[in-house]
Amino acid sequence: MTWDPAQYLKFADHRLRPAIDLLNRVDLDSPQVVYDLGAGTGSITEMLADRWPGARVVGVDNSPEMLERAERIDNMEWEEGDIGTWRPDEPCDLIFSNAALHWVDGHVELFQGLMASVSAGGLLAVQMPRNFGALSHTSISKAALDGPWRSVLEPLLRPAPVELPQYYARILSPLASSLDIWETDYIQVLRGDNPVKEWTKGTWLMPLLSALEEPERSEFETAYGELILDSYPKERDGTTLFPFRRMFIVAGK
Repeated sequence: MTWDPAQYLKFADHRLRPAIDLLNRVDLDSPQVVYDLGAGTGSITEMLADRWPGARVVGVDNSPEMLERAERIDNMEWEEGDIGTWRPDEPCDLIFSNAALHWVDGHVELFQGLMASVSAGGLLAVQMPRNFGALSHTSISKAALDGPWRSVLEPLLRPAPVELPQYYARILSPLASSLDIWETDYIQVLRGDNPVKEWTKGTWLMPLLSALEEPERSEFETAYGELILDSYPKERDGTTLFPFRRMFIVAGK
């Protein structure tokens, strides 16, 4: 799957805020080694380095396109790797992951493995979207199954990849000395002609669009866009309100 950094960054402020909220709950004074798992374009990795200037901070991502954008930031370390199987060479003080692990299947093994990679006194800090039951996401499946592109797109449809908070509590509680899990619903105020479509086009819609050739690609995008316009109508001031739920996990070793 090829990522489009420009499309993803159209809503950079909204995508950055949960990372800041997560970072504010990370209580570490002077970690020596910090990994940003699913670093993307590197904006959050840079924030981690600014907070702990004495630490070795490494951004890890599986997208060459995203890392190419990230490498414009000087004096940082970057690794290209599969975030589902990646593990550090040695236990580290902080593994930070913002809006990345929902792309990975097998969360029991994933979270157990990441927790095992954290050193004593360190933290695993994760944010994942949990908005997959909303019309923004269920309409993707509806549009995919209702058109002539169904045979191509149906095998690409994924069930909701993030479980309830209790699921992660049961995985991590036996492994953690401290555990904090919470959810936040962000009421995002978006601007543009069809901003919810543009939002999902940068993330959950992207693999399906990438699987189609023209003209079906544009026709599928239009069909989805029409569903979304009905589901998320504009307010009187021209903005669109897009509620979005995210789950946060901070587990101490």
